[in-house]
Amino acid sequence: MNITLLSILLLTSLFIAKSRDLLAVTMLFSIYGLISASFFMSMDAVDVAFTEAAVGAGVSPLLMLATLASVGRYQKKPTDPEIPKVALLLVIITGILLIIGTLDMPAFGAADAPAHQHVAPRYIKESPEEIGIPNMVTSVLASYRAYDTLGEVVVIFTAGIGVLSLLNFRRRRRNIHLIDDIIAIDEHKILRIVSKILIPPILIFGLYVQFHGDFGPGGGFQAGVIFAAAIILYVLFFGVKYAHQVVNQTFVRVFSAIGVLLYGSVGVVSLLNGKNFLDYHVLAENPTTAQHIGILVIELGVGITVACVMILIFFSFIENIEKVIQELRK
Repeated sequence: MNITLLSILLLTSLFIAKSRDLLAVTMLFSIYGLISASFFMSMDAVDVAFTEAAVGAGVSPLLMLATLASVGRYQKKPTDPEIPKVALLLVIITGILLIIGTLDMPAFGAADAPAHQHVAPRYIKESPEEIGIPNMVTSVLASYRAYDTLGEVVVIFTAGIGVLSLLNFRRRRRNIHLIDDIIAIDEHKILRIVSKILIPPILIFGLYVQFHGDFGPGGGFQAGVIFAAAIILYVLFFGVKYAHQVVNQTFVRVFSAIGVLLYGSVGVVSLLNGKNFLDYHVLAENPTTAQHIGILVIELGVGITVACVMILIFFSFIENIEKVIQELRK
């Protein structure tokens, strides 16, 4: 199974690199994300598979399609087809160094690998007693290396700010429902009826993944992308006009920052009580209960930030398309 999935990934990558039809490339990227999620599932990395399925096979292709509306479908051929020799030389040298670097790595799945001699046994043995939750992945991400996870959330928030700044999200758009007029959203009645059936279970599943991450695969990152995917699905089937009535972008922008602040506030509370940053033991007298409370709060902050940033980025791409449409009509 693993060899088959990796072979499909390799063929998909080759077609992506070869094709100049950007629409086909976008579809292939979606297939690549879906196959990657399947590969992660076969490797028992369910948490990563959730995120890859929602982002790699869902949201990312939509953002690429939104970009194609601005840049066009076909890639222009370079005026100078000659391959830069310096660039080719750097690629060859880098490839050789990467291959040399892999020669010292342990064999895939080797029991005597360094990671299996110290780090993994430590978490497997001590995590149930120290953290008290069944999902060891959540123990590592939300407790043992919670400071690193805070950095990841800040990176996501910063990336969202960067995208919004590049697309000038502060500028008010007029005729924001131009896309709805072009694609005649009211004619897709079957899709709208099906989406009414699908969106509520998707939102409920997102909440389940959010608050069940202690006991099974899931957590804030996975729940955030699932929740955002449901909102994006609503925009696609009901149009931008109605989406703006349901989703207040000012509210979403504020909560994208509140999620990061909620995460960091747990560390501040720990410091104010004389403990280390993000030491959850100050949250309750029982150490296990304190771990549960701390992980629940910071995972909620992660989920809020991830969902809000993805929603804002999608709306920013949609508004940028509106700008292009207005310029074309002029």
